[in-house]
Amino acid sequence: QVQLVESGGDWVQPGGSLTLSCVASGFTFSDYYMAWVRQRPGEGTVWVSTVTTLGANTRYADFVRGRFTISRDNDKNTLYLQMNSLQPEDTALYFCARVPGVAPQEYDYRGQGTQVTVSS
Repeated sequence: QVQLVESGGDWVQPGGSLTLSCVASGFTFSDYYMAWVRQRPGEGTVWVSTVTTLGANTRYADFVRGRFTISRDNDKNTLYLQMNSLQPEDTALYFCARVPGVAPQEYDYRGQGTQVTVSS
């Protein structure tokens, strides 16, 4: 079955950086667009970024564009999210998600999430 396992979440001070990872299994990773979504405390899930199958094209939500970078390694079945210039409003549970079609914000599976906390 589809499994997505995120890691790399941590506590970081404002202005800091983190890299999240997501290891995928149970499907042909290179056949799918992949995405990151997040859920801030008390809020719903919000789309963050999507990368196409070979990593050539990426899309970002306005609130992370220029600060976050999504990438993938199809040989390792791994998705990444490099996060720079983190701010307290980036505090959230971050999930990696599989995108079943070409609509970048629609996903069918997501992992259990990894917690990112930004505070001083």
